[in-house]
Amino acid sequence: MVAFSSSRTKNAVRRGAVGFALALPLISGMPGKAQAQPDGSEPEGSQVEEVQVEVETDAVGADLIEEEIDVERIEVTPAPAATPVVEPIEEVPEQPRVLITEVIIEGIDGHPEQERLELAAYDAMQVRPGSRVTRDELKLDLDAIYATGWFSDVRIEPINGPLGVQLAVLVVPNPVMTKVLIEPEDNKIEPQVIEDTFSSDYGRTLNLNELQLRIKELQKWYADQGYSLARVSGPTRVSPDGVVQLKVLIGTVAGVEVKFINKEGEDTNEKGEPIKGKTKPWVVSREISIKPGEPFNRTQLENDIRRLYGTSLFSDVKVTLQPVTGEPGFITIVLGIVEQSTGSLSGGLGYSQSQGVFGQVQLSDSNLFGRAWDLALNFTYGQFGGLANLTFSDPWIKGDNHRTSFRTSIFLSREVPQVFQSQNDGDIVSLLDYENNNSEYAYSISNDDNPADSKFSNVDKAGKEFPSTSWFDFEGDSIALERIGGNVIFARPLNGGDPFKKVPWQVLAGLNLQAVRPINYAGDTRPYGIPSRRIKDGRIKNDEIICTAFNCADQNTLASVRFATTYSTLNDGRNPTSGNFFSFGTEQYLSIGENSPTFNRIRTSYTHFIPVKWLKLAKGCRPKEGEPENCPQALAFQIKAGTVLGQLPPYEAFCLGGSNSVRGWFDCDLAVGRSFGEATIEYRFPIFSIFAGEVFIDAGTDFGSQADVPGNPGQLLDKPGSGFSPGVGVIVTTPVGPLRLEVASQDFTGEWRFNLGVGWKF
Repeated sequence: MVAFSSSRTKNAVRRGAVGFALALPLISGMPGKAQAQPDGSEPEGSQVEEVQVEVETDAVGADLIEEEIDVERIEVTPAPAATPVVEPIEEVPEQPRVLITEVIIEGIDGHPEQERLELAAYDAMQVRPGSRVTRDELKLDLDAIYATGWFSDVRIEPINGPLGVQLAVLVVPNPVMTKVLIEPEDNKIEPQVIEDTFSSDYGRTLNLNELQLRIKELQKWYADQGYSLARVSGPTRVSPDGVVQLKVLIGTVAGVEVKFINKEGEDTNEKGEPIKGKTKPWVVSREISIKPGEPFNRTQLENDIRRLYGTSLFSDVKVTLQPVTGEPGFITIVLGIVEQSTGSLSGGLGYSQSQGVFGQVQLSDSNLFGRAWDLALNFTYGQFGGLANLTFSDPWIKGDNHRTSFRTSIFLSREVPQVFQSQNDGDIVSLLDYENNNSEYAYSISNDDNPADSKFSNVDKAGKEFPSTSWFDFEGDSIALERIGGNVIFARPLNGGDPFKKVPWQVLAGLNLQAVRPINYAGDTRPYGIPSRRIKDGRIKNDEIICTAFNCADQNTLASVRFATTYSTLNDGRNPTSGNFFSFGTEQYLSIGENSPTFNRIRTSYTHFIPVKWLKLAKGCRPKEGEPENCPQALAFQIKAGTVLGQLPPYEAFCLGGSNSVRGWFDCDLAVGRSFGEATIEYRFPIFSIFAGEVFIDAGTDFGSQADVPGNPGQLLDKPGSGFSPGVGVIVTTPVGPLRLEVASQDFTGEWRFNLGVGWKF
């Protein structure tokens, strides 16, 4: 008890004190209690001893005479350091007030930040010299000083004076911060992040409030990195030399469970039995990169879920995080899988400028035996050909850490090769028969305007009678090719054995074997062809009749080994706006018989996208404040080149022109060459909704190599060999991909060509 007595018989002033001590337990990291320490003694708990203070009545104001103020024992419980909160004070009867004559801050003399700390203590207090305070107001000031975060200990010592009470505020500053350590050592945070966060605080007195702000910054860093369960706390310890120790609990994955559920989210059927899925559990779990014992990372899990959706096997994936009983900080990831139907029978009609109208029927299962295998049987028949194709693919060979894929196919196709076609200058058509006697001209046996001045029933008869003259029997059907064969292809990303590592490089290796037969529409072998527009009066130059196959054989066998690599940094695989794409491939054809050619095909391409913001037609290009921008537009550049070395069948030559080449020309109408080069500059921009626009200029050349193709079909059909093509187009986004409607000019002339294509040109 502190008592101010009015005894007139006492002239001496006895000095008493009442203190409130506030200690920071540095080891536990929990806020402590202010403890009273009267006369330097060590009290128990937080109790304050009673002290009698007698004041001479003549030395105080008249209003203090006969007043007695009892200061009871007070327990001060400061708020946690992170968020200081003053405990509510119970309503008590109005307390007497004591006049404060002076406030002195002690304990920081000579401190390098003395002025800062003095101001912090003064500014926190409501008490000022000349004010009258109660014991509860004094307690609030004590709490406020501690709540500044600058001090590890705070005591207030009232001292009786002739005119009132003098307050001595005894403070112990926190140490100067020198370093921050985070436990445990495997905390996933980079040292530079810690340095950047606390660098401005090093060499300054530790402030617990500012420390909590820095902890929030660390917490945000963990959240931004995907560690959404991570919690940073502390300080767990502050050493006298200013080393602050924090603790982080990241959240650890105890295991990953896979269960199959229905569309309603239930994991049992009507009989109460667990739902059994078709898919093998390892097909699901192999797509999950988070393993037991690893920190939980939300971003990593989201990428895993996207990979699961990318398999096209599941309609929904529900994720549940279950705490592990008895293991704080550990969770189990439960994946609820909703399978979708993977078997299908589909059909449809289509049109392409090269193939005309065609119909298609496909039978497929993309999850064969529940192993994510894809088996498909496809039939296509159209105006200019047909295809029967059986394919099998495994997107990820089981047990392979490189994520190697496998694909094989068996096919039978009949097609009209564009090499022998021209939109404006006729076609190379089939001959029923031909005999080359090395004459200057070859004559039709069906036309009597020949050296014999008569018609013949067949080529053999004409050749026997006129052996020095070349003869042909004109049929006039379009040249077609029949291909029967199969291939095997392996592909893998260069991920170093980490199946979840995103890498730009991929490699491919494959084998191909096929038999190629030149035929007419009826399927009869036709190894010779003739440019229809060059026949004059039943005759044509003998060197203008060409072999439509290698060695003029009825059938060619093509056996090849293929190697290819790609490099991609595109930001979007469907509609990129930035990044690069590079590809290089070589295919070596090996002779396995007399009519099996040996040659090598080399092909390469490079594409570069530059993001731009030129046109802002789409609403997403003009977002309102707070709305995200959605304006994918880019300036794109592409160059392509290729060449063939060795023996070349004419149908394997490079074609220039068409919807995926130089767009001002129809398919293969610009050139048929042994070598080629193409370049495109294209500007893509959104218009509105599902519509986008493009402005482009294409260029292509055969480098003068048309004459190097056996039979010279390009020159016989008057293909120019090189040209430019500016144009514009509209792209419509459809469920099957972008649909392009374009118009392009040939060599900046007034001759325009309309083009219909599916998918971007590149």
